[in-house]
Amino acid sequence: MDSSTQGGKAFGILKSHQEDKLKSINEAFLSDEQYAEVEDLPEKLDMFKKKYMEFDLNDKGDIDMMGLKRMLEKLGVAKTHMELKKMMSEVCGGASKETFSYVDFLTMMLGERNAILKLILMFEGMSKQEERRHVGPPAAKTFSELP
Repeated sequence: MDSSTQGGKAFGILKSHQEDKLKSINEAFLSDEQYAEVEDLPEKLDMFKKKYMEFDLNDKGDIDMMGLKRMLEKLGVAKTHMELKKMMSEVCGGASKETFSYVDFLTMMLGERNAILKLILMFEGMSKQEERRHVGPPAAKTFSELP
């Protein structure tokens, strides 16, 4: 980026660059035989890419403890520092790291491990599907059904 690019335009360029990097990682996962049996893999990878981009705000390629904290707070699931450290370790497959990469994130979300973050994100997705189903006015109730 040159010095004439500032503010929203610079952020847009940063996000576009980030999306390109994550898209190439997604393509590698699509061609990996280990994930060939995953149902709806392209859709899942696209959803995971959007979720990851939401919290890797500076495009460093990793989400740190504060990014994870923001992610969970936005989902309404605040955690203590110790819980966050445990979650970071789970995402990284037991390694004690200060950040996790997009590859770590995808490996957790598509793998067999039941990490806390994976469960939280899965339930968040399910609750959004529930919200979409109940659109419109509530069903009419009879007098006997009222509290």
